[in-house]
Formats: sequence, structure tokens, C-alpha cells
Amino acid sequence: MSRAYQVCDAKDSRQLAEFLAKEGQLLLPMLDLIGRAEAAVDEVIDVAGRAALEAILLMSAQEVAGPKHPGKAAGDIRWHGWQQGIVTLSDRKVRVAKPRLRKKGAGAGAEVEVPVYEAMQVDSRLGRRILEILMCGVSTRAYRNVLPEVAEAAGVSKSSVSREFMDASEEALKALSERRFDDLDILIIYLDGLIFGAHHVLSAIGVDVEGRKHVLGVVEGASENAAAAKALLEDLVARGVKPGRRRLFVVDGSKALRAAIDSVYGAGNPVQRCRSHKVRNVTDQLPKHLRDQTKAAMRAAYRLDPKQGMTRLRQQAEWLQTEHPTAAASLLEGLEETFTVNAMGLPGDLRRCLSTTNIIESPQSGVRMRTRRVTRWKDGAMVQRWAATALVETEKHFRRIMGYKQLWILKSYLDGAEPVASARKVG
Repeated sequence: MSRAYQVCDAKDSRQLAEFLAKEGQLLLPMLDLIGRAEAAVDEVIDVAGRAALEAILLMSAQEVAGPKHPGKAAGDIRWHGWQQGIVTLSDRKVRVAKPRLRKKGAGAGAEVEVPVYEAMQVDSRLGRRILEILMCGVSTRAYRNVLPEVAEAAGVSKSSVSREFMDASEEALKALSERRFDDLDILIIYLDGLIFGAHHVLSAIGVDVEGRKHVLGVVEGASENAAAAKALLEDLVARGVKPGRRRLFVVDGSKALRAAIDSVYGAGNPVQRCRSHKVRNVTDQLPKHLRDQTKAAMRAAYRLDPKQGMTRLRQQAEWLQTEHPTAAASLLEGLEETFTVNAMGLPGDLRRCLSTTNIIESPQSGVRMRTRRVTRWKDGAMVQRWAATALVETEKHFRRIMGYKQLWILKSYLDGAEPVASARKVG
């Protein structure tokens, strides 16, 4: 039994395109859909590659000029070889070989466009895709390398990628700054700073009653910058995080943040100092041979009820006072606020989640990963755009906080009721 087959050079996509145009009946529905702009061309390239794109162009040309025949050309519109063209997809530009058609006779206006080629010129989502690529940590100079091998990138320069990202990141920052939170009951607000070269950004992440995390906002400025801290919190108030209810604030220990919270939301809101920051601040003041012992003592004390834990840490500070007074002073500074969640009678998983700023530091590590290839920060506006865009991108992967099913206990405490399970052993 004989079989009809055709051997094509793997490197010659034109041969494959001609074969698909002749035999590829499965491509006919694609041709119709793309011609009516009802199918996304970027889906085609993932399935069939550049050869399929060229086959679709060839089939579209056949609808205009008829099939190619050997011998003398006939008809009013005739085949005139091939020429290089660029197809603009939603996320890339691809160089293809497209059929060339001409009207019979010479003169201006003799060229006839291939209908589907014109339909492929629409570029509606290029900026969004470039943004996604940059957020994966790809520098603009390496943009060509991330495109699929089946498509040869063309016409996308470093400067145009940068412009596309600037536009897209400005849109992301604008969208973030316009978010409303009127319908969310935000119980917890994490505040922490992030450094980009010589620039600082202060960010806020909120947790609602169901344990879901939300990026609330970013502002240029360090956590020690009182004006920046107050501006960020006042912006949250304007967008629906009103001061009418008590909330738990988790901060890195900055006095400016503490003052801003009291000024904007009132002094009645409990504040938890980040224990990881506190341990790091204390141990950084000690010689290496004392760091592990002091770290272990502090972590053990944090598992006790507030009275016992603070007693143990005061004893530790007294022991350090003579030879390491700076470390002792750091240990005692804001001591009560490192035990805020211990006094609420919360379950262990939830208490661990609320005792540090890890909830906000984790997405910040995602920001660092997505911006690690940036070597020059021009100004604060650029930093704020990048930080906002990276935080929003990281937000897509947020999960509910550990112990979220027990958040009703925290809500009860914040609503003014007696602490639930206050007699339960802490630890």
C-alpha cells in the first residue's frame, strides 16, 4: 500500500507552510476566525508555530488570488513571490515570510494586501506582556531570549521595552492608588519599608476577617520618615480603611510608624513590634559568641505569657548591661509591644503569624526578585512604580494567613470583648 508524503527541510518554514496550506484542512477554521478578529493569534503560534502563521497567510492569499499554478500567471491579481513581514501579536513581534500579491499591470497601487496579514497588525496587549516578562526578572537587553524559539523577535528595542514598561507600571501604580476598601473589614495592617539603592519605599498590606491579604498601598519614603508614614495611613483612610474600628498594627519598630498610627488611627489600636527585627537589632550589637545564646533566650521568652516573658528579658538585659549596654538598651526598648499578641489569648499558629512582619517581608522578597536586574534607580517615582507593580504581581500568589480560621478570636478582642481563652496556656 503506497502512501503520499512530502519531505520538507526542517529549517525551511516556507516549505512547511506551503504543505500545510495545501493539505492542512484543520487550519481553515483558524483562517476564518482570525480574518474576523475572533481568535487570538498568539494562541495560534503556541499550537502550530511560525509555519502555521505563514500557512494561514498563504491560505488567505489564495482566497484573493486563487491557488498558485505552474506556468504563465493569469487573473487580475497575481502571485509575485514572497517578502519578509512582521506580524505583531499580543505579546511579541514575529518575522514571517508572507506572500506578495500584485494587480495585473504596473504602476502605483499595484500591491494587494493579504487580508489576514492586515488583521495580524493589531497590537492591543504588547505593554501588558512586556510587563509580565520584566516582572519575571528578565532585563530589557535579554528580552529577545525569552520569546519562544519558534518566533524570531524583531523590532523590539531596549528603549521601546522600557517605554512600554513605564506606561504599564504607571497604570499599575494608578490602579493600586485608586483601590477602595470600603467593603472589607481589615483587621490587621502590616507596615514595613523596602530599600532600592538610595531610595526607600514604605508599603502596607492588610488582612481581612477571612484571612485574605491585600496590598493596600505604597509611598516613597523610609519607615523612619514620619511624613511618609502619616501620608500612607491618611491615604488608606481616604480609600476606605477608616479609623472607626480597632485594628492590630504589625510594624518593624520604627518610632515614626508608631507616632503615625496614633495620629491617624488613634492610640487605642494595639501595636505588635516585629520580633524578628528586635532579635536582629539586639544580636547585631553583640560579639559572635553571644549571639546564638541571646537569640535562643529571646525566642524562649516570647513563648511565655507577657508578664513572665518580659521578666526573663529584663533579666537578660541586666546580664548584658555591663559589657554590652547598647544591646541591653535595644532589648528593653519597646519591650511591652513585642508581647502584644501574647496578651490576646490567640492560638499558636495565629500568634506566630502576627508577631513578625514576615507577612509583608515575604512579598517584598518577591519584589526584590523581580527587580534584581535593575542596576540604576533614576528617582523616587521610578522606585514607586516598580515597587507597586511588583507587589501587585506578587499579590496574585497570596494565600490566606496561617491560623486564619481563628481570626474570630482576634476580631472579638479588637471589638472590645474580653480576650477569648485568656486563661489558656500561651506557648
